[in-house]
Amino acid sequence: MASFLFLLFPVSVLAHGFVGSVTIDGTTYEGNIPGGTTNPSVIRQVSTIDPVKGATNPSLNCGMNATEASDVANANPSSQILIYWVGGSTGDSNWPHNVGPIMHYMTKCSSSCSSYDSANAEWFKISELGLETSDTWYLANLVAGKPANVTIPSNIQPGDYLLRSEIISLQLATSVGGAEFYPACIQLSIGGSGTGAPQGNEVCQFPGCYTDTEAGIYTPNIYNPPINYTFPGPPVAAFVDGRSDSGSSSGPGTPIPTNTSSVYAPSSTSSPPSPMPHQLSHLRLHPQEARHVSWFLAPTLHA
Repeated sequence: MASFLFLLFPVSVLAHGFVGSVTIDGTTYEGNIPGGTTNPSVIRQVSTIDPVKGATNPSLNCGMNATEASDVANANPSSQILIYWVGGSTGDSNWPHNVGPIMHYMTKCSSSCSSYDSANAEWFKISELGLETSDTWYLANLVAGKPANVTIPSNIQPGDYLLRSEIISLQLATSVGGAEFYPACIQLSIGGSGTGAPQGNEVCQFPGCYTDTEAGIYTPNIYNPPINYTFPGPPVAAFVDGRSDSGSSSGPGTPIPTNTSSVYAPSSTSSPPSPMPHQLSHLRLHPQEARHVSWFLAPTLHA
């Protein structure tokens, strides 16, 4: 009965979201509520929880109307970054979407990242996470309240970097232009003495990395298993996993292993930050999305 009601009537759901906080080697940094008061942070603030639409949208860079953050977090090669994606206007609930990939990119800031305009930055990919089983995406971990886990490359050159975490929500991507992009940028200062850097064919700009019609963005068969998902954008940079050059790397648009450089392994000593004040967004879900997240909303329907 609960699933039947879910498909017939509009329900209150936590339709969109943002990065509420990050934990770097055990230290947690809080973000700002989209469009709210701006407090010191290492996470660039976005203006809304709504997704970026369209592969040519300038906000594809760091999120909707993202502004530079005032602080920069210290990190090192091989640092573990836990990124807490949250749902709702104030981040009081878990991430809501469970269909699509999450990818991580980096770019080196020409000065301190707190004043760096990334409009023309060249980004390289350090991880891509998609399907964990034939029909379950890595995003299911985020829906369950767990963080996305990414590792800073072990041989990266020292300097200031932006870390770009991006979810592409595909529940409406059965039509061209339906994909929902959720990018977020975290400002880092990385130490060490590494020499690793991307090669020219491993970088791209946002917008520019994607098109609305390429595989991985336009996915007309996303609900027809078996799913053979192709990650969009450039390959993971060769130096990230220890390769000396990019000759053996999968090219753009070529399927590569789901877990390229990081796996889900939350810290046993870390726990999600306290929820922000309660406020809900409202959206009538697409039937395909309803089918995949109705289990998550079942307690609400019985409340």
